[in-house]
Amino acid sequence: MSNPGRTIVRAIRHRSRSIPALAALAAAAVAAPVLLTATPAAAHPREGRLAKELVEEVTARGTYRHLAKFQQIADANGGNRAAGTPGHAASAAYVHDTLEKAGYQVAYQDFDIYEAHTKTEKTTVLAGLGGAPRELPTAAFTFTKSTPAGGLVAPLAPARVDEAPGCTADDYASGTFTGKIALVKRGSCTFVEKQKAAAAAGALGVIVYNHSGTTPVRGGFSSPAEGIIPSAGLSLADGEALAAAAAEGEVKVRLDLDQEHVKKTTRNVVAETRGGRSDRVVTVGAHLDSVPEGPGINDNGSGSAGLLEVALKLADEGANKKGKGPANKVRFAWWSAEELGLLGSEHYVAKLSDRQKKDIALYLNFDMIASPNPVQFVYDGDDSDKVGEGAGPAGSAQIEALINGFLDKKGKPHEGSDFDGRSDYGPFIANGIPAGGTFTGAEGVKSAEQAKRYGGTAGAPYDPNYHGAGDTLKNLDLKAFDTNLDVIAHAVGTYAQDPSSLGK
Repeated sequence: MSNPGRTIVRAIRHRSRSIPALAALAAAAVAAPVLLTATPAAAHPREGRLAKELVEEVTARGTYRHLAKFQQIADANGGNRAAGTPGHAASAAYVHDTLEKAGYQVAYQDFDIYEAHTKTEKTTVLAGLGGAPRELPTAAFTFTKSTPAGGLVAPLAPARVDEAPGCTADDYASGTFTGKIALVKRGSCTFVEKQKAAAAAGALGVIVYNHSGTTPVRGGFSSPAEGIIPSAGLSLADGEALAAAAAEGEVKVRLDLDQEHVKKTTRNVVAETRGGRSDRVVTVGAHLDSVPEGPGINDNGSGSAGLLEVALKLADEGANKKGKGPANKVRFAWWSAEELGLLGSEHYVAKLSDRQKKDIALYLNFDMIASPNPVQFVYDGDDSDKVGEGAGPAGSAQIEALINGFLDKKGKPHEGSDFDGRSDYGPFIANGIPAGGTFTGAEGVKSAEQAKRYGGTAGAPYDPNYHGAGDTLKNLDLKAFDTNLDVIAHAVGTYAQDPSSLGK
């Protein structure tokens, strides 16, 4: 699961290799889709034979072998399976080859990513604060343009601080920013918008200071192409001190940024059943990449392994045999570069035609389903919790109801989780595709009430090893894993045969 608090190293998707098999996977259907008009009350269809058998056949014990394989791959490749590394390539090959042997139509989808390697990030106040020159803690923006060798020396020019500071042209007084470094407060608009507005006003660089906390802003752009002037972040206290001094007289600084941008190629793995209706595709996804700091066995080897095992058991049920498959086509996807900002799923959805998007009946996402101090979260498709981003597209409420009903039947407590954009459902929701799924928690802290409901340790993170070297086979909750495997099996088995609760 991606972390909005870390410095995100994102990618530019300017190339997609043509693969005949991939074109077949995304082939558009002739039949028109049916609008999703069912109500949540209709989201509890009788458990069909396929769903029941998948739930019985998919077990944590059987799925563990895939987790062990991912751990083995990480151990042999520098301790991680990050996008663009040999560890991820080996993980993708394992998934691809396993599914191909099971009879699926399988393809790789390649795309480019960039890594940002910061060599220098310094802001030195040369004059205006009194005393000797002083260096301030600085965070270079991801994919910033570097300054000239030795740094960029120029006066500071503070942008207007209002409800949307530094976001529009009128925040930059005419003629006063030319040849200077803009000082802008964080908030309201994106870093790209602030940078563009500062550059349009004539600024040679931009420094964004935080709106809260004690650390420098860690911002960034989606690609090197977006970094048009040198850009960096300071803390709230340092930014306010500079702004106050600049209001009284000239403050001169040296901004010294040196960042290297390295292009790499990574790949999604996409597999689908050979039969089933292609105008109501059941799409199920999990990200396969880890962060560079660890092997990513919970995040997200757990979701990846769960999808793989369900796909294999679905094949055992005849999914790829003529005349024996489910009524609807089932498409499984293992995304790359989720940890860099959902890049794999964004790339995939961006390459779909409007027709192909309409042919996707729903998207199910499973990211971190074996956290060692777990809570059973279900994405809040109907916004009944009234928290955060609101409801998902029409049909998302029914997906949530289906999962909640299944957990209720098993006597498993659960609670809602906002569609906060931190995982690969994001690009599907943005394109009007209903979505749902589960996860068991990341760096969030378990409350006393949650500990009472689910067990575990109150006051501790759901996954103390989140994005770290400790995210290994030794630090999983296999009971939570087993519960979520059942959810995947039930949802896939149900929707593969009967999407009627979604109006399909």
